[in-house]
Amino acid sequence: MATKTKSKKITDNQIIEMYMDYVLEHEVVPKSIYKFCKTNAIEEADFYKYFGSVVGIQKAIWTKFFTSTIGLMHKNKEYDEFSNKEKMLTFFYTFFEMLTLNRSYVLFALNQEQGMMKNLAQLKGLRRHIKAFAADLIEDGNVDKSFKITKHNPRLFSEGAWLEFMFVLKFWMDDDSAGFEKTDMVIEKSITTIFDVFDNTPLDNIIDLGKFLFKEKMA
Repeated sequence: MATKTKSKKITDNQIIEMYMDYVLEHEVVPKSIYKFCKTNAIEEADFYKYFGSVVGIQKAIWTKFFTSTIGLMHKNKEYDEFSNKEKMLTFFYTFFEMLTLNRSYVLFALNQEQGMMKNLAQLKGLRRHIKAFAADLIEDGNVDKSFKITKHNPRLFSEGAWLEFMFVLKFWMDDDSAGFEKTDMVIEKSITTIFDVFDNTPLDNIIDLGKFLFKEKMA
């Protein structure tokens, strides 16, 4: 009597890799979960175990980028000793290195729909994570401040960090410099500026950032 063989367990990371390969090879989002699963020889139940829809897996990919970035950052034994500014710089540098490794997918994902807002919907989960990360940095810095008037608003700073991220993301998408070195320059200047804004000494760095961006637009 034949016995039923136990199917190999499929992980969420494997399905994410299948999805990213699928959209890059076919240059289109799968029309249905059924078709996607059939193409990759997996059961629909395997997909739905981790993701509720195509939009669900799209959001999960960005969350994976974030969690992988945080994991890499904490592998640096000196990370805990970094200043809040250094931690934010490390996050931006590491995250955009992660995006560069997956640039073909990221460009496809953010350009698949004609309406930009539809493409940005997949970033909702990432937005929560980045804002929480930024808020934690500010709250940590506020612990050492004795007077309430000198403490920074975590909610305001976290929103600023998200807007800064979106600005750098758009710059990176359009960056054609070797090794995306101009994106690295924008990260350094923009993060320095946002921290200086909260330290009430922004003018010189805002002017410096403005000059750099003007030069890039005119080049």
